[in-house]
Amino acid sequence: MSTLNLGILAHVDAGKTSLTERLLYDAGVIDEIGSVDAGSTQTDSLALERQRGITIKSAVVSFAIADVTVNLIDTPGHPDFIAEVERVLSVLDGAVLVVSAVEGVQAQTRVLMRTLRRLRIPTLLFVNKIDRAGARYADLLGAIADKLTPSAVPMGTVTALGTRKAAFVPASPDDPALVDVLTRHDDALLAAYVADESAATPHRLRGDLAVATRRASTYPVYFGSAITGAGVPNLMEAIADLLPPAAADAGGPLRGTVFKVERGPAGEKVAYVRMFSGTVRTRDRLPVRGDDSKVTAIGVFDRGGTVRADEVPAGRIGKLWGLGGVRIGDPIGEPHGSAAHHFAPPSLETVVVPARPADKGALHAALTHLAEQDPLIDLRQDAIRQEISLSLYGEVQKEVIQAMLAEEYGIDVAFRESATICVERPAGSGAAAELMGKDGNPFLATVGLRVDPAPAGSGVGYRIEVELGSMPYAFMKAVEDTVREALEQGLHGWRVTDCVVTMTHSGYAPRQSRMHGTFDKSMSSTGFDFRGLTPLVLMTALSGAGTVVHEPMHRFRLEFPSDTYGTLLPVLVRLGGVPRQPDLRGPLGVLEGDIPAAQVHGLQQRLPGLTRGEGVLESGFDHYTPVRGPVPSRARWDANPLDRKEYLLRVLRRVP
Repeated sequence: MSTLNLGILAHVDAGKTSLTERLLYDAGVIDEIGSVDAGSTQTDSLALERQRGITIKSAVVSFAIADVTVNLIDTPGHPDFIAEVERVLSVLDGAVLVVSAVEGVQAQTRVLMRTLRRLRIPTLLFVNKIDRAGARYADLLGAIADKLTPSAVPMGTVTALGTRKAAFVPASPDDPALVDVLTRHDDALLAAYVADESAATPHRLRGDLAVATRRASTYPVYFGSAITGAGVPNLMEAIADLLPPAAADAGGPLRGTVFKVERGPAGEKVAYVRMFSGTVRTRDRLPVRGDDSKVTAIGVFDRGGTVRADEVPAGRIGKLWGLGGVRIGDPIGEPHGSAAHHFAPPSLETVVVPARPADKGALHAALTHLAEQDPLIDLRQDAIRQEISLSLYGEVQKEVIQAMLAEEYGIDVAFRESATICVERPAGSGAAAELMGKDGNPFLATVGLRVDPAPAGSGVGYRIEVELGSMPYAFMKAVEDTVREALEQGLHGWRVTDCVVTMTHSGYAPRQSRMHGTFDKSMSSTGFDFRGLTPLVLMTALSGAGTVVHEPMHRFRLEFPSDTYGTLLPVLVRLGGVPRQPDLRGPLGVLEGDIPAAQVHGLQQRLPGLTRGEGVLESGFDHYTPVRGPVPSRARWDANPLDRKEYLLRVLRRVP
């Protein structure tokens, strides 16, 4: 049997978890369909998911369609948990994007579709809830074409729309709409069809549809209901026939990716891995973060559950025990693909405060476990004030973390008001160097660095202008690693990005010992010397360059009653919004523009009162822009290299 690793994605409440239940039921894996409202679904296994009726963590279940084994990954739909979706995208062969026939194309639907198209992941669209009052067909197809992709092709029509008897009627294989979309992407088919219409046979069109879908140039659209089961058999047939099976080379070089980490009942780490090549077997030793770890047990997904196995071959998803140091994103064997982020990073941060001061140590341990499952919360503890900070996508994520800490760890916490996460970019170039044994340099190391600005979005680059053999590789690596770590806090305390740091000077004291003695680190350079000196040099160079603080901006789209525009516009401008030309030609107006991320929540709260409850806001991170007005700063959470005396006192426990 072939294997297909399939993702189910949607805006929250579009019904993707209900669709997962229906697929499992129709495939014969479960005898009764679970309910999201009742908290009885297969994939929402966390107590918090069952209570809230939303998906928080991705979950994997397996079922068979004909001769295809489908590993289905149910992902969160709420934008606060987009990081879970990001980790899943790297392991998918195909996807089903669920759209509500009632609510239509929503903000998160557009974000997800843009990403699926950019990554060229073969995707089927399933319009759910055709049995609900208010369900739409024709105008929804127009919205899909306008807002998601013009290459969407309806695979049938709907009868009794908006009633419990709603049904999906498949189109004939030679439907003109299908021919039109396929010929736009296949010149050979177009030429054959123009020369002889009979060339477009149903068999050929079905084959061409599969090819176009697998190339992510065509997106078939199916309609149905996860509750009544309408249209789901047609979707299952399409999953098996139109989406590409996993490429599998079980005998090739070992290559896989860890996309999820959880803790087992005994607190042990369990790594979810997608294998792209090679085979992992029990008792294999795998290099994980510089250490050899032995795989002590393996689980694979089968008919809705997990069964123990001796191996995970290429193309499959498995659970590995024994990899104690493993983290999300780690490669198994050779790296596969890029580690680039597909979505914007979190734009908010907060401080977590335990209700009982005695719980501070337990709180840090609990949050460390949560950070293993979601590295983007960027757990950090202030070494000076001992405060614990997290990065967040939104307020719902904060509520979920609070509930998880209370229910799973017995720790009650409060959060300080969320603040916007800014970044710093160099305003110019700056350079600095400290030579060993000169000008009060207390470290046995010579380090010189230059900081130059780089294009927006390029991140941090690192270059070396000294000879590679001028000092041991370990010292070179210590400087580079410390540069990247030190840039997490710039002149104003924000992460420094879009720059290139170049090493211009290097020097060290070779390993020495006193007569008839052992190694003497007071006479020989160690990694500590380079890790200690580098932040001082880097911050001096960065001070020479100067930095500009940038805040995150969201691109927004507002729909509102046209007659409320005069009331809405002044409020939007006061919140820092930069609107574009509105479209007020109909009863519903449309306005697009940019707004500071910090003001999105406030606009969302005020929108109902400004628009008689009819306003709809879509927004998402778009870019960073220089802060207008007072420059915000963030308190540092470690020794401050901008204050040489204080820094040396903390690092060396003395001031030279």
